[in-house]
Amino acid sequence: MASNPSTFRIAVRKFGPFESALAKLWASYCQHSGCQLAVEMVPMDLHELHASLLTDKGLLHGNWDVAHINTDWLLEAHSSGALENLTPYIEANPPAAFPHGWSPSLRTMQQYGDAVVGLPFHDGPECLIYRKDLFDSPQEQAAFQQQHGRPLRVPETWEELQTVARFFHRPTDNLYGLVAAGYPDGHNTVFDFCLHLWTRGGQLVDEAGRVTINSQAAIDGLIYYRALLNDTTAVHPQSGSYESVAAGQAFARGEAAMTINWFGFAAVCDVDAACPVRGKVDITAIPRGAGGQSTSLNVYWLYAIGAGSRHKDVAYDFIRFAVSAPNDKLLTLEGGIGCRISTWHDAEINALVPYYHKLEMLHQQANSLPQKANWAAIAAILDEVVLRAIHSDTPVAELLAEGQRQLTLLDHV
Repeated sequence: MASNPSTFRIAVRKFGPFESALAKLWASYCQHSGCQLAVEMVPMDLHELHASLLTDKGLLHGNWDVAHINTDWLLEAHSSGALENLTPYIEANPPAAFPHGWSPSLRTMQQYGDAVVGLPFHDGPECLIYRKDLFDSPQEQAAFQQQHGRPLRVPETWEELQTVARFFHRPTDNLYGLVAAGYPDGHNTVFDFCLHLWTRGGQLVDEAGRVTINSQAAIDGLIYYRALLNDTTAVHPQSGSYESVAAGQAFARGEAAMTINWFGFAAVCDVDAACPVRGKVDITAIPRGAGGQSTSLNVYWLYAIGAGSRHKDVAYDFIRFAVSAPNDKLLTLEGGIGCRISTWHDAEINALVPYYHKLEMLHQQANSLPQKANWAAIAAILDEVVLRAIHSDTPVAELLAEGQRQLTLLDHV
């Protein structure tokens, strides 16, 4: 059922900084443009957002004028006709510095032939986020040297990560070695699985474009991940129930020495003046496995316009306004991650978040997930494989083989 035509509706990825930034942007836009429409912004978690936009066809039926959509869902959305093609709007009135104001890594996934179906909203590839005050502490360094016979350093391999996590794991101090995002929502554990595969030299897709998970790199990675998430001497006890936002919030409260998460969950620690770990955070590349090298994952968020929107001209005018250089910077100052190159190199931002310039390094070594219209179904299979690995003793090779059978069946549906 379509929404009230006098109300402009925005589907928002639920996250405090996104919500506060969008409220400010809309107020500023109305002042700038004279727009009189009432606005309804609805924050939703990932499952709820995907269901509302695509499963329930909210974008197609006019329930949403503008939506936050991530690159995992783009081909599904584009294939179903859910997204407005922005190319005619861009040609008539392009965003400032379009397209070269953005890195190529943030422009390709939303392009289908001549059609552009979204503009970059929020980014920040996955990385290892850590407490530099703990790693730099002379007392911690001396204690680690005494225990392990080698200097304490930020982990470069998965083996080192688990050793260091155990060293910093102090439940009586409400400090845990690592907080992970293991909540089963088709995203967190799937992303972790891919990182463990890639950093061991494996590939997710074969030469024919089929998702392939029954490789030695996948076996080695999942064996390690199972052991890590079940390591009660290293990992935050709530990791199995935390998705990425909750894990990031636990790190920001000072409950973990390390986390592997999106860049934005590091930056928000330094943007938020009340954050207990402000000024104590740094980021680096994700650890590597045997025979592999560090990599990152680039999944980003876009502003998109629903194909069924009754306010398409206003919707484009608003998102064009929202992605301007000053507003991209505003999002960053609220705790999101701006997508413009100008934001990455902004002196004020880098003074506030000293590792902001490292975004360029992360983008250079980032992988993307395969563009598949049925990615949600593929991710559900991967999620189930990983969860069964974490919560059972079934041999990992057996779980991956069963998952591969399901993926093969999916290919033939």
